Amino acid sequence: MLKLQVNHTVAVVGASANQDKYGYKVLNTLKVKGVKVYPVNPNADCIGGLKVWPDLASLPVKPDIISIIVPPAVSLRIVDQIIKLKYDNVWFQPGSFDEAVLAKAKSAGLNYEAKACILVAAGEL
Repeated sequence: MLKLQVNHTVAVVGASANQDKYGYKVLNTLKVKGVKVYPVNPNADCIGGLKVWPDLASLPVKPDIISIIVPPAVSLRIVDQIIKLKYDNVWFQPGSFDEAVLAKAKSAGLNYEAKACILVAAGEL
């Protein structure tokens, strides 16, 4: 099980400027709690005053955790990027995974969380 800490850096894949979407709620909550966040979305340049990165390969740092908030079909491609980049820790938000996504993450040896919402973990910081 992953443990979120304030000193972590978190890439939020599926970050959104739409305040009604979980991509915004996760990004903003982590930011407010003092976690260093890197929004990832190929269709945005800036969200909440933060520079947005088009993909994981563009990030200036290796994140401690990658939070995924996209549909399972997109998550499969993101997991491929994670494997290629040799990242370790993935937090799948509810709705971002299916059996195929989790099977790929498990077979790659990734350390992942899929049973808890990162917003709940952030609330405990």
